Amino acid sequence: MSNKITPSLWFNADGGLISKVVEYYKNIFETDFEAGHIMPLGNTPSGNTEMCQVKIFGQNYMLMSTEKEHHPFNDAMALTINCTDQIEIDKYWNYFTKEGNEVQCGWCTDKYGLRWQVIPTNLGELMSKPNAWKVMMNQKKIIIEEY
Repeated sequence: MSNKITPSLWFNADGGLISKVVEYYKNIFETDFEAGHIMPLGNTPSGNTEMCQVKIFGQNYMLMSTEKEHHPFNDAMALTINCTDQIEIDKYWNYFTKEGNEVQCGWCTDKYGLRWQVIPTNLGELMSKPNAWKVMMNQKKIIIEEY
């Protein structure tokens, strides 16, 4: 493991099966996603529990899934995806919101309730344009050409 600090994300999945969570993220991140071995932890107070270390774009994460929801994700923590163009924004946004929810200003939640902000890499440049804040406040998914 190359990270001194690794973010740990606690999911709730059917049967506590982390493989369902791993498959969901593997489907969108494809070759930018690597999964380690699934570590069964057995029956805990939250039901069946499993863990799996993954890498997304080279960043290490520890994923844990329990059968019973322990604590849901909330707005206090989100992952940001810096996208090179509208095609990439659309790819991630459409995948996460298909079974999740659109929020505002490029924020959305996926089917597990994990928060994402899907933004263009040049967001700082876009926000320097006149009326940019108003444009962003009226958007859910960021549409670059509207700036």
